[in-house]
Amino acid sequence: MGIWGDGSRRDLRRAAGPACMAYAFWAVMLGTTLATPLYPIYQRQLGFGSLVTTVVFAVYAAGVIFALLFGRSSDALGRRRVMLAGVAVSMIAAVVYLVAGDVPVLLAARVLSGLSAGVVTATGTVTLVELVRPERRGAAALLAAAVNMFGLGSGPLLAGVLAEYAPHPLELPFAVDLAVLALALVAVLVAPETIREPRVTWPRAQRPTVPAEVRPVFVPAAVAAFAAFAVFGLVTAVVPGILATVLHRPDRALTGAVVFAMFGASTAGQVLFAKVPERIALPAGCGVLVAGLAAIAGALLAESLPLLVVGTVVVGLGQSLGFRAGLAAITAGTPAAQRAQTVSSFFLTAYAGISLPVILVGVAAQAFGLRDAAVAFTAVVAALALAALAALLRLERHGTSAGAAESDRAPHHISR
Repeated sequence: MGIWGDGSRRDLRRAAGPACMAYAFWAVMLGTTLATPLYPIYQRQLGFGSLVTTVVFAVYAAGVIFALLFGRSSDALGRRRVMLAGVAVSMIAAVVYLVAGDVPVLLAARVLSGLSAGVVTATGTVTLVELVRPERRGAAALLAAAVNMFGLGSGPLLAGVLAEYAPHPLELPFAVDLAVLALALVAVLVAPETIREPRVTWPRAQRPTVPAEVRPVFVPAAVAAFAAFAVFGLVTAVVPGILATVLHRPDRALTGAVVFAMFGASTAGQVLFAKVPERIALPAGCGVLVAGLAAIAGALLAESLPLLVVGTVVVGLGQSLGFRAGLAAITAGTPAAQRAQTVSSFFLTAYAGISLPVILVGVAAQAFGLRDAAVAFTAVVAALALAALAALLRLERHGTSAGAAESDRAPHHISR
């Protein structure tokens, strides 16, 4: 048996489990945004414009949404099996990127990348929550949200630096990605399984559902997430073209840094705003998003790089407020047997925000130019965020009134 008994090995795996799963989660999310600063190169080499760029970006969301429809798969198959599948699909996507010589192959790579994100986003979040003691689940949900955002930001930064300062800009980033993902496979194998009796069964698509007891939290959180991810879609899809054509700064490392600033601000916000109460964080996030959108619109009109950076940072902070609070409340309030499906429904709503709206920007750019289309988009999404803010405030007011009425009827009830 050696110096390590079975119990010691289990304890070691349990202790290392959160770090291992967090690394695998980060690695897959890194791969999903790796192509962001490379779009101008693809445009030149493959001969397409802004509309095709936004379509290439948006089909990623289609892959995510399709995968999220199978959100309960890990409840039966086990978390590790599904995480391993997500990492494997991400590796296949990297290989397809390496051989992408035309638009259809590039689209296929994006869809595969979206599939990997959809598989890992819900499963990775739930696994991190389940690998810790019940009293630490709020912190684990915070870690999952931060890992998600940091991974999304790491991809553009890594690819931008490699594409600007190293040879083979369309190949080297994905070769590095494959090495990162190979370590992720090992990390998942090291982590323990959290499902007691996983079984081999054919995954089935599930209609998105949310348990009745968590709907009062889910609805406002999903509205805020949709608005925030619509902004993320705008920045990730359009900023490379804006920097190159409007601000005349085609530096790919700069592109990666600007996009990273948004996701990095979101990651920092997950920690900085961790103790902000959910009923404050959700509407505040919408308000901060509107401020960030105003700064981005101003940057486009004034052709100001510093203002653009400020706007992306503010957007990231706004997203972190609502996203962190919503995800923590949903994972804490959902029964374990339905947790993966509910988290999948939450992310499905969020990722819907980065599909059709971004394509509409590409269509508008064909007619009015990229800058004017992006400015119009910021106005539309700001209106959406304001509508979400109004809905959240209305729900909060009604919830407070209902809670007061319930308290009157049951004066000895103590809420926690």
